[in-house]
Amino acid sequence: MKKTRTLFSDVLVTALAPTIWGSTYFVTTSLLPHGYPLTVSFLRALPAGLLLLAIVRQLPHGIWWARTFVLGALNFSFFWAMLFVSAYRLPGGVAATVGAIQPLIVILLSRVFLGRPIHAVAVGAGMVGMTGVALLVLTPNAALDPIGVVAGIAGAVSMAFGTVLTRRWVPPASNLAFTAWQLTAGGIMLAPVAFFLEPAMPVPTAANVLGMAYLGLIGAAFTYLLWFRGLARIEPSAVASLGFLSPVTATLLGWLVLGQSLTPTQLFGFAMVLASVWLSQRTTTVRPTRPDASPERATRPA
Repeated sequence: MKKTRTLFSDVLVTALAPTIWGSTYFVTTSLLPHGYPLTVSFLRALPAGLLLLAIVRQLPHGIWWARTFVLGALNFSFFWAMLFVSAYRLPGGVAATVGAIQPLIVILLSRVFLGRPIHAVAVGAGMVGMTGVALLVLTPNAALDPIGVVAGIAGAVSMAFGTVLTRRWVPPASNLAFTAWQLTAGGIMLAPVAFFLEPAMPVPTAANVLGMAYLGLIGAAFTYLLWFRGLARIEPSAVASLGFLSPVTATLLGWLVLGQSLTPTQLFGFAMVLASVWLSQRTTTVRPTRPDASPERATRPA
C-alpha cells in the first residue's frame, strides 16, 4: 500500500511537466515575437541548462559526453525542431494528433531496449488517448501536409527514443545534473541551426523577456527536472502517456483565457484522455527497478 501511494505521488509530480508544457503555445503566441521558433528553442534550452550547470558544478565524463549529446538531440534539439516544423505546416489539432502516437512508440521501444512486456491494456490506453486528443483538438476542415505529418512523426519518434534511453542510461550524477547536461547539449546543438536558418530577433521587449524566462525556467528547467525524475521512478510507457495532458491544458487555457468554446465532442475527448492516462498508470502496479541501476545510484536522492 505504501509503495502504491508513493508511486501515485510520483505520477502526480511527473504529470506537472506535460501540464505546464500545455501552456507553451499560449505563452509563445502571447509574449514572444513570431517567426523565430528555432531561436526561441535555443534561448529556452541553453540559458536554463547553463543555470543548472552553475548550480550543480558537475560535467559529464567519459562516455557520458556522447550520451549527453545523443539525449540532448533526441529530447530537445531534433525533437523541438521537428515539433515546430509540424506546427507550422499543420493545423494545431493535426500536429497534436500526430504527436500523440508517441506513447505507442515508447511501448515498442521499451520492449526492445528495456525488455519490458507489451501489455494489451497499455496499447489500448494509447489508442484511446490518441482518439481523445483527436476529438479534443481536431477540426473538421483540418488539412494534411505530407512534410508536416512526417515531421510530426519524426518528432514523436525522437522523443520516444529519448524517453526510453533516458531510462536505460543511468547517469553517475544527480537528476539535477542530468537535466543540466541535456538542456545545455540541446541548446548548443540548436545554436548554429537557429543562427543560419533564421534572421536575428528584434530587440526584446519586457513581454519577450518575461515569456522567455517562463519558457526557460519553468517550461524547460523545472519541468524537465520533474520529467526525468519521473522516468527514473515510473515505467516509460506510463510516463509517456502523461504527455496527453498537454493538449488538455492548451484547450482549457483557450477556454478560460481566450474565451474559446468547448463542444460536447471536446468534452468527450477530454474524458477519453483522462481515461487513457488512468489506464496507463494501472499497468504499473509496483515501482520498477532500472535494469542497469547500481546500488550506489539507487540510494542517491533524485
